[in-house]
Amino acid sequence: MPDDTPSAAVFDSLTVIFATYRPPLVARTDEPGNLYLQTPSSAVRPNGFYFGAVKIGKRSVSFHLMPVYVHPDLGDGMSPELRKRMQGKSCFNFTFTTIDPALIVDLERLTAAGFARFQEDGTIPAK
Repeated sequence: MPDDTPSAAVFDSLTVIFATYRPPLVARTDEPGNLYLQTPSSAVRPNGFYFGAVKIGKRSVSFHLMPVYVHPDLGDGMSPELRKRMQGKSCFNFTFTTIDPALIVDLERLTAAGFARFQEDGTIPAK
């Protein structure tokens, strides 16, 4: 894992998106360059379920958001700029440069919508 300042800055910018949801989301891994979050146990998912992650890789920082995989319609309103960053069905990759603040806002909206959808479907238990 690279430990240089640009990748750490991108990592930090992305992990802040998840801060609002901790708790109830539980960190399975929370170390420099690697954050992995899952839902708490619920009637639908007694062992919890993968929600998302941020990880520094060799060439980019990845932001994973499982609600987009489980509920693909969440991506319907995604900006073209954010869609360009998408790899696969639920991963967004960012280079080790600074992130456009508009992309952070897009990811915040998408994460909020994903969190709400997981509450609606029972993956995240109601408070």
